[in-house]
Amino acid sequence: MEQPLLDVKNMLQQVGPDGGDGGKGGDVYFIVDPDSNTLIDFRFNKKFKAQNGENGRGSNCYGKSGEDCYIKVPLGTVVKDFKTGKVLVDLSEKGQKELVLKGGKGGKGNTHFATSTRQAPNFSIDGEKGKEKEVILELKSLADVGLVGFPNVGKSTILSKVTAATPKIADYHFTTIDPNLGVVKTEHGDSFVIADIPGIIEGASEGTGLGIQFLRHVERTRLLLHVLDVAGTEGRNPVEDFHKINEELKKYSEKLANRKQLIVANKMDSVQDETNIQEIEKLAQENGLELYKISAATGEGLRELFNHVAEVIKTLPKEEIIDIDDRIVYTLEEEETPFTVEIVKGEFVVQGPAAERIMRRINVEDNESFAYLQRSLKKLGIDDALREKGIKDGDSVRLVDWEFEWYD
Repeated sequence: MEQPLLDVKNMLQQVGPDGGDGGKGGDVYFIVDPDSNTLIDFRFNKKFKAQNGENGRGSNCYGKSGEDCYIKVPLGTVVKDFKTGKVLVDLSEKGQKELVLKGGKGGKGNTHFATSTRQAPNFSIDGEKGKEKEVILELKSLADVGLVGFPNVGKSTILSKVTAATPKIADYHFTTIDPNLGVVKTEHGDSFVIADIPGIIEGASEGTGLGIQFLRHVERTRLLLHVLDVAGTEGRNPVEDFHKINEELKKYSEKLANRKQLIVANKMDSVQDETNIQEIEKLAQENGLELYKISAATGEGLRELFNHVAEVIKTLPKEEIIDIDDRIVYTLEEEETPFTVEIVKGEFVVQGPAAERIMRRINVEDNESFAYLQRSLKKLGIDDALREKGIKDGDSVRLVDWEFEWYD
């Protein structure tokens, strides 16, 4: 007769809390992508989510933590909070990685709440919900590619043909007062920012016209496309124009003088005399520069030129596009208020992330769980906050979406 009792005892020894903890939710990071030049891809993909942590299981099996989410952006990207405009992170360093959202903590299994008198507690702690944040992305760098050349050589026309930009185009000098920006996306999926730099003339380095302002824009680009009017429509010599522009670049900055250039012979559709073409070919050969012959008006040669530009950009360092003195890294601060207590129509209303976390852990049908609620209210200071508001025995308290009567 004793053997069955032994079996029952063995069975009782096997019964107990065995719920494993849940896994932590993944974090969300922004990282600098060395192969990215623009934010154009964010037009089509606007929501990013880290992976949820897995649920804990019986037999003390712990859930796996969720995988982190890494959002790749170009060097020079500034991340701002949409609601406040506050800068969260400034990604101005090569290889930089910044945390913008932490994943929610994993839940705790019922093993954490076992006592000598309650060996199988009937409640556990749910994992925290993941946070959400709406952000604005801005790119600090002006452009990867700058179009330079005398006024009216066709820079604005080139920009309008290869991007969605709509610059003003007319036959008078200084049509462009500020740089027009556009994003070029090639057939191979590469993208980069290009700027139509206002016409640079002789004396620009000394401040003639808006020269200094124009040259500052040029200085922040990584590659220059030197556009020449091969048709000589304004009676100028394109080779002389090339030397004059480069002289101004050199006077302003030695760094600019050494900036990589490609020669772009424009207006091939209007050439009446082959002399200019021959002289430009000789110029390119003597200076070891690549030459591309195009017609912005007809689109001839643009595809080949900008496919090549995309490949060249990949070989150029990005550090030059950001001024080191401007680099500031901001840390993400906790912005939440743990809880609030308000009196609404005679009822004490407790809300906020801390209150919500408590309620996700409560089994209202279980006495032990209710005792845990009381301890949590005291630990978080909600008890004291309610008393400061004048709560009395019998008053109604609404904790998130659950209502109970208060007794001290």
